[in-house]
Amino acid sequence: MSNSNHDSQIENIASQIISDKTSFDEQSPKTLQKYYDYVKTNFKLKDDDAILLVNEAFLYLKLKSADFDPLQEGDKFGVGFS
Repeated sequence: MSNSNHDSQIENIASQIISDKTSFDEQSPKTLQKYYDYVKTNFKLKDDDAILLVNEAFLYLKLKSADFDPLQEGDKFGVGFS
């Protein structure tokens, strides 16, 4: 899969999450399953790949809404960027 296609899929899921007004920290298996099923149906991905893509979409939204630069302050949440 190309990067632009992958990015487009993440944007698509992120838009769905926003329109549903789902918390970016959502933990409910029932709610998350809705997004996994959406990805499996619309993007023809298998279970593990669907989970990864949905998780990436949530991470993307969390980082996008952050009030700091994760590359500069990544060590505050356990990420080491070099």
